[in-house]
Amino acid sequence: MGLTKQYLRYVASAVFGLIGSQKGNIVFVTLRGEKGRYVAVPACEHVFVWDLRKGEKILILRGLKQEVTCLCPSPDGLHLAVGYEDGSVRIFSLLSGEGNVTFNGHKAAITSLKYDQLGGRLASGSKDTDIIVWDVINESGLYRLKGHKDAVTQALFVRERNLLVSSGKDTVVKWWDLDTQHCFKTMVGHRTEVWGLVLVSEEKRLITGASDSELRAWDIAYLQEIEDLEEPEPKKIKGSSPGMRAPQEAEDGTLGTEEAPEDRILTCRKVGSIMREGRDRVVNLATDRTGRILACHGTDSVLEVFCVLSKEEIQRKMEKKMKKARKKAKANSGKGEEEDPEVSVEMTLQDEIQRVTSIRTAAKIKSFDLIHSPQGELKAVFLLQNNLVELYSLNPSTPAAQPVRMSRVTLGGHRSDVRTLSFSSDNIAVLSAAADSIKIWNRSTLQCIRTMACEYALCSFFVPGDRQVVIGTKTGKLQLYDLASGALLEALDAHDGALWSLCLSPDQRGFVSGGADKAVKFWDFELVKDENSPQKRLSVKQTRTLQLDEDVLCVRFAPDQKLLAVSLLDCTVKVFYVDTLKFFLSLYGHKLPVICMDISYDGALIATGSADRNVKIWGMDFGDCHKSLFAHDDSVMHLQFVPKSHLFFTAGKDRKIKQWDADKFEHIQTLEGHHQEIWCLAVSPNGDYVVSSSHDKSLRLWERTREPLVLEDEREMQREAEYEESVAKEDQPAVPGETQGENYFTGKKTIETVKAAERIMEAVELYREETAKLQAHRAVCKAAGREVPLPTNPILMAHGNISPSAYVLETFKGIKSSELEESLLVLPFSYVPDILRLFNEFLQLGSDVELLCRIHFGQITSNQMLVPVIEKLKETTISKVSQVRDVIGFNMAGLEYLKRECEAKSEVMFFADATSHLEEKKRKRRKREKLILTLT
Repeated sequence: MGLTKQYLRYVASAVFGLIGSQKGNIVFVTLRGEKGRYVAVPACEHVFVWDLRKGEKILILRGLKQEVTCLCPSPDGLHLAVGYEDGSVRIFSLLSGEGNVTFNGHKAAITSLKYDQLGGRLASGSKDTDIIVWDVINESGLYRLKGHKDAVTQALFVRERNLLVSSGKDTVVKWWDLDTQHCFKTMVGHRTEVWGLVLVSEEKRLITGASDSELRAWDIAYLQEIEDLEEPEPKKIKGSSPGMRAPQEAEDGTLGTEEAPEDRILTCRKVGSIMREGRDRVVNLATDRTGRILACHGTDSVLEVFCVLSKEEIQRKMEKKMKKARKKAKANSGKGEEEDPEVSVEMTLQDEIQRVTSIRTAAKIKSFDLIHSPQGELKAVFLLQNNLVELYSLNPSTPAAQPVRMSRVTLGGHRSDVRTLSFSSDNIAVLSAAADSIKIWNRSTLQCIRTMACEYALCSFFVPGDRQVVIGTKTGKLQLYDLASGALLEALDAHDGALWSLCLSPDQRGFVSGGADKAVKFWDFELVKDENSPQKRLSVKQTRTLQLDEDVLCVRFAPDQKLLAVSLLDCTVKVFYVDTLKFFLSLYGHKLPVICMDISYDGALIATGSADRNVKIWGMDFGDCHKSLFAHDDSVMHLQFVPKSHLFFTAGKDRKIKQWDADKFEHIQTLEGHHQEIWCLAVSPNGDYVVSSSHDKSLRLWERTREPLVLEDEREMQREAEYEESVAKEDQPAVPGETQGENYFTGKKTIETVKAAERIMEAVELYREETAKLQAHRAVCKAAGREVPLPTNPILMAHGNISPSAYVLETFKGIKSSELEESLLVLPFSYVPDILRLFNEFLQLGSDVELLCRIHFGQITSNQMLVPVIEKLKETTISKVSQVRDVIGFNMAGLEYLKRECEAKSEVMFFADATSHLEEKKRKRRKREKLILTLT
């Protein structure tokens, strides 16, 4: 059976016009050994790495579908952890740009990512209220920490101790002991959400930012240290001065004051507040890597910078204060110089944490990152709300430090949403226009080749010849630009209201415009004499006006230029004769105004898209409605036919672009990618490319491939995708924090883990079959009294003629480390005994001990048959693991010895070099002395 109708598939080709998206945070990354030059920013589902010095994009870390919500570079600077909207975390290598490790454990968007000091563990906090600690090296989850009642806003490892501190929107700060994986302290000193926290002063002080204008500071005393100082025991204090204990407990925002202080790992006491200039909530609070500079910002465009002073600096400051106080006291008392009056100076929090300055950026700050160089220079990079990255520099050690803007990344995108797109006639240039600028892009390189300032643009087209462009604006102006010079040639007041639509006439001699002043105006191109140059320049003149009763939303010419379709605010489309402007047809049926429409290349069909979410296909001869299609889940924003066909594209506020067949009324395919509502799209004159713009500030290019698209297969793929999504969403509570089907494992069931479990089951079944065949073969050989050839399984042959048991091991090796645990939990129990027996064999052979020792089961001990297997496994595992540990220990000792040898050798070399250098110097001096003697 041949294909009835063949369509060609359009695929996503590129994302451009975007510098950084709002949901995630900006971070400095180290590339090619340089710090402070490169930044990573979230860009919808990808991560872009920008070179701040050149303003160029140098690396794209490609995501899948979900938007990026969080970034965190590893301490060694080689990797970048990326958190996504669906709760997954991927770790990318900055050298290769590949994401090799994926962690699936959260059910909602990632809100916080932090590495520990060595970069071996990663803590992820999420909107699902959980914190998961991941082992980065082993690529597996360690444990899940449950306790917060709302989204986690920050989670930090404490360097010296195995502790974690976290804050949440549930107004509490929690301390977790990672040895026992329990929360041992909850601080309730806040009345509003805690949006951020940092540890400063060698982790002896905690600073938290909430929804008010103060940063609260808490002193942390670790109990081991208190005991080291040989202070009196806490019980004695409790007994001797109960009056003194009560206020401290009131200040100390902790729950569980009944427990004895020695049961706690640390004590936390509020020491004061630092007042911010901003009155709104803290959006981000962070320190640089050294912990010396503290900075925070609210919902405005000001970053407040503070400096955390060291002990020596505080000491010097207090001595100065003391001197001043003594002088003042002497002057006040008026006594002689001989006796010093007694003075006492109290140290305040402002003495320890000093305000440096405020950095004001060009627009609202969405996120920032700091880097403090050893020379004392502080670099602050900002991701702003208007699709902009700015870098500021200041020296905090100088008095009255002034921030200087070093660079900004602006060229790669518009400051606001793109409202109109057009292709040039040669399919190479793309025009995009927003509220303040027009940009011309090269379609093949995606580079911006022209930027021109304009008013708020609503519609546009290239003038035939592609040397000029015409823009229609919100104020009703027509603006004509020359592309070669980038100059505005002419601006005309065309309409009294917004100019909603422009359409070039098919004979290319003029165009028509429709606006909110209820008029349709016809314009012709003409060449006029330019005062400034001898050549003539292009201009436009109005020829006719068609006055209507309602606002005009869209105008389109029929290809033969005999008819003009006009969409009005009364939900109808009126068709007029172009020559006489007489009324011909009214297309009535939409419940809300028709926002967009297009007429097919042969003039036979007109398709209209409306705010009522429907697309209607009409005949142009009688105005009859051929079909009404429910096209999108929200308003249809743009509609355009593919040239030389009856296929058309629609774009909706539901973030989807759909392709339709106007003859068969079939939905062909959906292009998904945008993360916010789509405003407009443009199809290239040859139909090979589609470009679309969205509220997420990105422009996306879609390309027609040569791959045929069969509708039945497309529907099948859609159903499969829906099934895969439903598998991942199974057994999930509707409300975050709800305790239905509580899960304390770190992983979660995804389609990958289900597929991995199926692969294990297939391997075990193959092993069973092959073992049974082998036994039957032995019986046959015995009966025949000679060796009968054994048929080999083709799967085992494909793997290099391995044994069935080795095939099972290969299957386990092929499963990603991060998915292994969850895929074993999915396995039916009938497969478990076989797997355990096989593991026992492998461990005795000593193959892949590290892999096999990670795998564990819960409901096995109740099965009597498996007790001997488990006992055997226990013995084998312990002996084999100790063997592996001994080997590693021996290797490490060997490496240490080699390191010492190398160091000793290099020292010897160093001294030998120094000696020869000294000899050379002496020789030169003697030579010089000889020369002086001969001269004298």
